[in-house]
Amino acid sequence: MKIWLVTLMLLAGTCQAVEPTADQDPALLKQRLQALLLDAAREGRTDVLSTFIEAGYDLETRDSRGYSALILAAYHDQEDAVTQLIAAGADPCGQDNRGNTAMMGAIFKGNLAIAKRLLEADCSPDQRNHSGQTAAMYAALFQRQDILDALASKGADLTLKDAAGNDVGQLSQGRFGSDPKVLEAKATSTSPRSE
Repeated sequence: MKIWLVTLMLLAGTCQAVEPTADQDPALLKQRLQALLLDAAREGRTDVLSTFIEAGYDLETRDSRGYSALILAAYHDQEDAVTQLIAAGADPCGQDNRGNTAMMGAIFKGNLAIAKRLLEADCSPDQRNHSGQTAAMYAALFQRQDILDALASKGADLTLKDAAGNDVGQLSQGRFGSDPKVLEAKATSTSPRSE
């Protein structure tokens, strides 16, 4: 275990790699490793991600906002990292603290290649966030017609309504059941940014 911890820290370029000792705080070590994993995903460092994967590290570890490595990689346009993490068993259906998924992040950012890759996963096309929004609603709101069509062909229910009463048809036309500024603020405030 010591060897892979040192390797992880060196690969991440910390240059502060220290072999764990009995007096080292395990919580601090866990926090540092988690930060290395999430930073590697955010930056597309597939070499570092490979080391975590080979070591059997928990790919579902999350930060305080509930962002997993896969959610961060999808949001930050790291297509190779997304593919690598899914192949290694990362949950493509996982949600952050607000219920948003990697798919929703990819749609928000307009990365259609990542969104299409995530469409291949065995996730419900009607998976909702805590505001009742689905990936199809995101696709409609942000005018991602290719993804909306793909979600529909996967069985997405385009008649569902979110907590504000919006459905795909309304959102694609820019009409909102509640104040549009409120909905847009909700959408942008759920994006995974660097902390």
